[in-house]
Amino acid sequence: MGDAALPGRVTLVGAGPGDPGLLTVRGLRALERADVIVADRLGARAVLDGLAADGVLLRADVIDVGKQPGRHPVPQEQISQLLVTLARQGKEVVRLKGGDPFIFGRGSEELECCREAGVPVELVPGITSAISVPAIAGIPLTARDLAAAFTVLSGHVLIEDVPGGRDHTVVLLMGVGTLAHSAHMLSRSRGAGCPVAIVEDGYGPDQRVTFGTLGTIAHVAAQARVRNPAVVVIGDVVTLSPSAPPELVDAARPSLDRKEAP
Repeated sequence: MGDAALPGRVTLVGAGPGDPGLLTVRGLRALERADVIVADRLGARAVLDGLAADGVLLRADVIDVGKQPGRHPVPQEQISQLLVTLARQGKEVVRLKGGDPFIFGRGSEELECCREAGVPVELVPGITSAISVPAIAGIPLTARDLAAAFTVLSGHVLIEDVPGGRDHTVVLLMGVGTLAHSAHMLSRSRGAGCPVAIVEDGYGPDQRVTFGTLGTIAHVAAQARVRNPAVVVIGDVVTLSPSAPPELVDAARPSLDRKEAP
């Protein structure tokens, strides 16, 4: 355990999308030497459970500060202060965050709080769900002749100024609650027929993919009772998924044919 006579430190570790196999080696080493792990709900808890199931024994105490939609039992300010308090007790602290700490993970706030308090802090990046979760559905965010760029957004922010058309992929995190509004706004530049995929519970036991278009996805998602955690992918790259419905691919074909024309 940490010695109170020695300075502690904090390591912000990205847990990735929840599969322990996608945790970085550097992140695993930080968990192995930790005295205390302060864990999120999404991604982080699944990684800890997965490591335990694989026989990886961690000696650290685990403090759960996980947030749920509309319910934050431990406010962000208290989480940041908890990291400082534990480190000042001489402990090796790992703050285990889902995905990547710097992609809508408020990792920068925790990093700044530790630095202002004079606590040594290190960042270990993680694999963001924005890229990894679409990948398990066979959806690349960029693809030759289909999309050369992508934008990642939180569903809680305004999306009126997202650049490009359907060849510019849009990824929405935490976007189910505002899906109808997002689809309406994006259809102005991409058309109602632009393909959409929603990947729920990526790498989890309830993983599934729901397909539609900007014109239909809000209704389809409501009928299917789509819930967070989910990643929404918007653009022609959706048609590359092996599970994309043939009618969706056929409907997108005129747009795809124009891109492939010499």
